[in-house]
Amino acid sequence: MAGIENYTLFLITALLFIMTPGIDTVFVLNKSISQGRTAGIYSTFGVKSGILIHTLFAALGLSMIVAQSAIAFSIIKYLGALYLIYMGISAVLSRKKLDFTAKAPTPKSNMQNYYSGFITNVLNPKVALFFLSFFPQFIKKEYFNSPVPFFTLGITYAILGLMWFLTLTYFSSMFSARLKDNPRFNNWMNKASGAVYILMGIKIAMTKK
Repeated sequence: MAGIENYTLFLITALLFIMTPGIDTVFVLNKSISQGRTAGIYSTFGVKSGILIHTLFAALGLSMIVAQSAIAFSIIKYLGALYLIYMGISAVLSRKKLDFTAKAPTPKSNMQNYYSGFITNVLNPKVALFFLSFFPQFIKKEYFNSPVPFFTLGITYAILGLMWFLTLTYFSSMFSARLKDNPRFNNWMNKASGAVYILMGIKIAMTKK
């Protein structure tokens, strides 16, 4: 594969990183458990679209700006934190019953979940820093200035993550669907999912390079 070395090792290492719980994993699980399988699927695609954006930035060298500029890093970090905290507060204050019925979700709610996953990932500067430190280990030195290896590794990483997150979505939504008719569960799930978002936001806000 042009410009890439130890591709098999990359696949194994990338999968281990993906399976290690992080912000994206918690976000998708939270969506799947609190809102059902469809919400989890759209959130997954949103997160993985964010991965592709980070791949593009890394390939074009834009992620280096985030890595070298404390101001750029802080702006992205706090925007992401505020967005998650806003989602958390909205969930905590929400009084609506969780809906796991067979009725198809509206396209608007599906896209809201997609955009939530996308924004959460794109506004996490740690992803950009991770790509800058991880990908070059599997790129031949003479190809460092070529975007092709970055795109190849980034797309591979996104596909692996997509398969893993869809698996998590399937099983976690099965668990929550069994409890959908329990009023206490519905109320607790709203509050718990909101608290998770708030904690995620605080974690990102406290992130250092």
